[in-house]
Amino acid sequence: MNEIAQINKTLPAVASGVTEDEQQRQYLTFMLGGEVFAIGILSIKEIIEYANLTEVPRMPEFIRGVINLRGAVVPVIDLGARFGKPMSAVSRRTCIVIIEVEHEGEQQVVGVMVDAVNEVLDIEAGEIEPPPSFGARIRADFIRGMGKVEGKFVIILNVDHVLSLDEMSTLAGMGTGTTIAA
Repeated sequence: MNEIAQINKTLPAVASGVTEDEQQRQYLTFMLGGEVFAIGILSIKEIIEYANLTEVPRMPEFIRGVINLRGAVVPVIDLGARFGKPMSAVSRRTCIVIIEVEHEGEQQVVGVMVDAVNEVLDIEAGEIEPPPSFGARIRADFIRGMGKVEGKFVIILNVDHVLSLDEMSTLAGMGTGTTIAA
């Protein structure tokens, strides 16, 4: 997984070597179900290979399990299943993007399972269109915008909505009578 190591090397360098304005224009792009998505690098801690996942009984399908990340228990979300699609198949390029989200004023770490990571791209604010009001294959509130890159659109995700711990906890509780410990 050379591409993971290369991208991980750029994340800290990107975060420390440029201004905050420049960081807000930088996005990690990745593949999911044959489509290209992006997440702002300010939310991303690191990328790891998909391995050593422990399944948690009675959780919704989109929660694949948990991993031990340097002593911390981190839930792993199957992003495809979170979008209402079938569970993602695991391949040799499957990886977990470790993301920090804010929950009740505290930072929480969540893993997001993706088919493959691509690269870190600069997308200028002027090259980002508002989310479409219809026709998207995922919920409109999950989309922050549509970035134009080399004549094609990249779906920029709204991480706070996609990984809303309150909403996921509610969904987990509806199906099982239990909730996610946040």
